Amino acid sequence: MPASTAPAAAELVMRFRRQRPVRGGSLIVTIYGDSILPRGGAVTLGSLIALAEPFGLNERLVRTATARLAKDGWLTGHRAGKLSEYHLSTVGRERFAEATRRIYNEPQRDWSGRWTVVVLPPLPAAARKELREELVWRGFGELSNNVFAHPELDSTSLRNARRAAGPLSKAIVFDASLDDEAPQRLVSLGWDLEELGARYRRFVARFELVLDALQERHAFDHQASFIVRTLLIHEYRRLHLRDPLLPQRLLRDNWPGTQAAKLCRDIYARVFNGSEAHLSRVATQLHGPLPAPDPSVMQRFGGIKPLD
Repeated sequence: MPASTAPAAAELVMRFRRQRPVRGGSLIVTIYGDSILPRGGAVTLGSLIALAEPFGLNERLVRTATARLAKDGWLTGHRAGKLSEYHLSTVGRERFAEATRRIYNEPQRDWSGRWTVVVLPPLPAAARKELREELVWRGFGELSNNVFAHPELDSTSLRNARRAAGPLSKAIVFDASLDDEAPQRLVSLGWDLEELGARYRRFVARFELVLDALQERHAFDHQASFIVRTLLIHEYRRLHLRDPLLPQRLLRDNWPGTQAAKLCRDIYARVFNGSEAHLSRVATQLHGPLPAPDPSVMQRFGGIKPLD
């Protein structure tokens, strides 16, 4: 009888459970963004509880975390009799769309050398803090107290976001050209790539063991496949969203983020079909099964080709 993915999944779950505190809300965000969003974006609360149980999240914790996500504007819930269903709010979908682009898209290779520069006008402390957090989340480096910069690759999405009411609407944005030596000085000033590189290397070391275990097996347990996929993206998401995604020519040779992305793609491909089968078996919407995955999911990591 061929072995399953269970040992690799169990090791990842043990590591997840050792975290203190266990952040159930963060894992639920990963499940929604990676698995539920491509399949309609809505799921019953009972299904979510069942999906989260193998990770050590009990019913009370899932209910509390889901209610908090709804209060914070990520989810919207409604009931039908005794059943309840949560789907992504408009704000949640917009936020996930930006995160999805950053997590799953291949890095851009071409770069003209231009930069997007943001200057903060005088603002109350709370508004400045909110705007700074938004810019850092989008990968901008803080060059000085009121000046942020990022290679121009982010300028289009930033300008689109500025049209809506929110913290970015207060920013002053313009493009800049720099002399040949300035980009490297900006990189060292705006980002700590040494610390980020070290975290990528730890991620690679951990998940190379998972890939080795998967390559030794020919049959993949569906639940274990879902666990591996979820915790892979959970850890990669938390790390990758700290990455400014600088153009390749601004990074040192053998940048570990490139290896981490390839490793994600390889593992994801091996567990994708099994994890989708688990979703189809366990999760439902109020009025029936989850719809089939949106075809765009197959374009993640530059195009995945499931192997199982």
